[in-house]
Amino acid sequence: MNKKLLIIGFVWPEPKSSAAGSRMLQLIEQFLNQDFEITFACAAKTSDNTYDVTQLGVSTQAIVLNDASFDDFITQLQPNVVLFDRFMVEEQYGWRVAEQCPNALRILDTEDFHGLRKARELALKEGVDVTVEQLQNDTTKREIASIYRCDVSLFISEAEIDILTQQFKIDQSLLHYLPFLLEPLNEGRINRLPAFKERQHFITIGNFLHPPNYDAVLYLKQTIWPLIRQHLPKAELHVHGAYESQKVTQLHNEKEGFLIKGFAEDVNDVMQQAKVCLAPLRFGAGLKGKLIDAMQNGTPCTMSNIAAEGMFGELQPNGFIENHPKAFAQKAVELYANAELWQDKQDYGFKVVNTRFDKAKFEKDFAQKIQDLSTDLKRHRHNNFMGSILQYQTLQSTKYLSKWIEEKNKSN
Repeated sequence: MNKKLLIIGFVWPEPKSSAAGSRMLQLIEQFLNQDFEITFACAAKTSDNTYDVTQLGVSTQAIVLNDASFDDFITQLQPNVVLFDRFMVEEQYGWRVAEQCPNALRILDTEDFHGLRKARELALKEGVDVTVEQLQNDTTKREIASIYRCDVSLFISEAEIDILTQQFKIDQSLLHYLPFLLEPLNEGRINRLPAFKERQHFITIGNFLHPPNYDAVLYLKQTIWPLIRQHLPKAELHVHGAYESQKVTQLHNEKEGFLIKGFAEDVNDVMQQAKVCLAPLRFGAGLKGKLIDAMQNGTPCTMSNIAAEGMFGELQPNGFIENHPKAFAQKAVELYANAELWQDKQDYGFKVVNTRFDKAKFEKDFAQKIQDLSTDLKRHRHNNFMGSILQYQTLQSTKYLSKWIEEKNKSN
């Protein structure tokens, strides 16, 4: 029997623009390895950076929000498994999937815990530590409701699973740890990387549409970079990222060595030219793609606690974790100037990639999880009574709001 997977994307994958784009391609590879026929559907527009998934053998389908045409499409497709790309997509299409394909396994790929990111953003604005009150924000409520309505949710960070099981008492059976899935770094690739003396300058990278990335660039510009330049007056910071706006471009200042470089066509190339990567994120969640890029290319980092969260486990980081601006700048300067220290931190990064994110370590468990859930879905759902309550309530409320919008659109 053919196994069919429908992925409903929040956006079309853009692996050169964001870690989320790379993550989606990794998931597609996992399901192809499990012999699924895959259809990727999305209501968003494509862009110049959109990856052509058809070259992987994946079918594509443009869909519309609040439109019954999706019901016809999924009824005809009859997928065995449906994967929602972030909770907002599950909110929009989950009730339609439940109505038209009630026996399809429903998977939520969270990308990161959006409610946690929101809580940290609120705390930063208020100048306080994150409290339970901030964590119980509206985004968290929506996201956890989505987790309950799905049969399993994929998490990229162990730290987020800990919060959900301990703080919110969500049953472990609904959560599955699946981090970045990477090819191990072999000796040949490592030896081809530019050495300490062949590199220069600092780098930071990240999609500028993502609020934590823009905040970090602003924080670098106003607070941290001036402290680094006091010690390294000839050093430059190269700021890379997709979707730069005018408010980003105007931060460019050659006299200060603060250079907005914009979209990086090849992240490996720019990362290998740099000596040190800076990641002073003050809010956010999930795993940071910029740190993975840095470790894969042998570029040690100075980073905040939030940037490092979930990345290193029991292993040494590929640099320094500092939250105070002066300490952050001091460690960045040390890494930049000390070849022996730099080499040690680079080696730690290689070990982290090969120990924590070797995709071979996760493929079998993930395939087994999908098989077990598919085989015994009825019992699994019986054990998730909260999910059935929320499915019932949401099916009614979201359904009729969506139908109202649909009728409204017809009359316009």
